[in-house]
Amino acid sequence: MKKFIILCLAISLSSCAELQQVVNSLPQDGGSVLSQAQIGNGLKEALQFGIDKQVSKLTAKDGFYKNQLTKILLPEELRKVDKTLRDIGLSSLADEGLKVLNRAAEDAVKEATPIFINAVTEITFADAKNILLGSNDAATQYLTSKTQQALYAKFNPVIKNSFGKVGADQIWENLITRYNNIPLTNNVNPDLTDYVTQEALKGVYKMIAVEEKEIRSKYSSRTTDLLRRVFALQD
Repeated sequence: MKKFIILCLAISLSSCAELQQVVNSLPQDGGSVLSQAQIGNGLKEALQFGIDKQVSKLTAKDGFYKNQLTKILLPEELRKVDKTLRDIGLSSLADEGLKVLNRAAEDAVKEATPIFINAVTEITFADAKNILLGSNDAATQYLTSKTQQALYAKFNPVIKNSFGKVGADQIWENLITRYNNIPLTNNVNPDLTDYVTQEALKGVYKMIAVEEKEIRSKYSSRTTDLLRRVFALQD
């Protein structure tokens, strides 16, 4: 977690006296103290790695669908639809219904990167102290609190449009119609756009938390000399 705290400080407060005090208090690296610029660049690099290695994975085909951490399943009220369709031999239709939900999320996540970068640049010294004193996922929680509303506003229309682009609206109309025509079933009609938007957000923050833990705890995840030097300060 300290690495993310230093990141916040370096990016947002590189000219502040408080940051200089923090830098001066850090251990020396091979007999020389890393400059504010080096620490800032290393931590910006770590953040970019997190976006490139984890969040960007979600934008690829099957980035959600084949990732067990983020795969979007049906909302609770529609899981009976999935089960019933499979029970009567319509598994392929049920699979296609799931895929298009995940495809829409993949499209939406492409809108996330600028919002995350903006949130990091706005971190204040008080924010950084709170993160330092917080839980092990305090950095992820901070980003969630600062970006969730903006990301929802970006994701929702993209997902709605994606449903039309990939034919999700037609697939789901067909799927739900077939289900509603089955005797003794109750009609269902959930707001899938809102549901997939919320699930896409959960997936993004989950992947950020994965990278936060990796860089904080594993030396092997520090894949450049600058990352190794900077994060050695928090070990």
